[in-house]
Amino acid sequence: MDLRAYTRQYTKKDNRIAALSYFGTFAVYFSAFYLAVAYVDRWYVMIPAGVIFAFAAVRLYVLQHDCGHHSLFETREQNEWAGHGLSPFTFAPFEVMKQNHNLHHAGVGNLEHRETGEVHTMTLREWNTAGFWARLQYRLYRNPFILIPVGALFTYFVRYRWPKNTLRFGIGGVVLHNLSILVFLGLIYKLSGWSGLAVFFGFSYLGGMIGVFLVYLQHNFEDTYWDRRPDLDPQLAALQGASALDFGWFFDLTVACITLHDIHHFNARIPSYRLRACHYNLPEEYAPRRIKFPEAVAALTLKLWDEENNRLVPFPKVRQTSTVPAE
Repeated sequence: MDLRAYTRQYTKKDNRIAALSYFGTFAVYFSAFYLAVAYVDRWYVMIPAGVIFAFAAVRLYVLQHDCGHHSLFETREQNEWAGHGLSPFTFAPFEVMKQNHNLHHAGVGNLEHRETGEVHTMTLREWNTAGFWARLQYRLYRNPFILIPVGALFTYFVRYRWPKNTLRFGIGGVVLHNLSILVFLGLIYKLSGWSGLAVFFGFSYLGGMIGVFLVYLQHNFEDTYWDRRPDLDPQLAALQGASALDFGWFFDLTVACITLHDIHHFNARIPSYRLRACHYNLPEEYAPRRIKFPEAVAALTLKLWDEENNRLVPFPKVRQTSTVPAE
């Protein structure tokens, strides 16, 4: 079967479903935030409401990602307006992030363009030839207790205020985006004071950590795919180089199916509300190996791409060096 033709069946967009997904997520986002603030002195209400708010924030980010691919609503203009409308709540300036993500799709699986990826990966060969400071820096960077909490804090609250390629793709949009965030934060303070801001930042930070964890898993698992041109196979890079997470249908719903990243990379025009059906109806010859939660956690121990064995591996216990035979 022609996989491209198969996935094309699922690219039809429906504004009714898209609007339900878009405005329904906003309804959950604001309702959960209201409950968390209103019952801030009752942890048994505040914490569950805050967790729901955090997942709704992740879902808004994924919907903005869909808008960047023009895959949520029926027309380009509708997706553009919807994507910009999401920006103050996702902390991600729409136009620059859209362009950066398109670069990521173009470079996925390409060892010569790892700068387009969200999480940097060294090769085993690079690690073995790296100096002490480079290795220490990379060890710290890939430590999950730094990568996830510090990465979320830095990425969403600092780096996205001026993302990479801002000068190339639009300074004005980034400045307006940052101003809109300030207005939104000012409104929160006016309505709920410092406690409202504390709840907002605390659970937004939780959402950011969930997002970083999912972004890591999208391309960092044992039998992922990397290669160099001209041997790079775009279909393998999409289907094998991106993960399929099996955390259950409800988790897929909460994060708008960003867990099914393999089929998304193969055809980014599939709306998030059709990804699950497309993925689970794949012809048997294309059915992927799905990663369950225990394996996903174990994937955090994988750090380096082994080009000889074509798999992601942990740090070697002993530095490997090339030997030169004695004359």
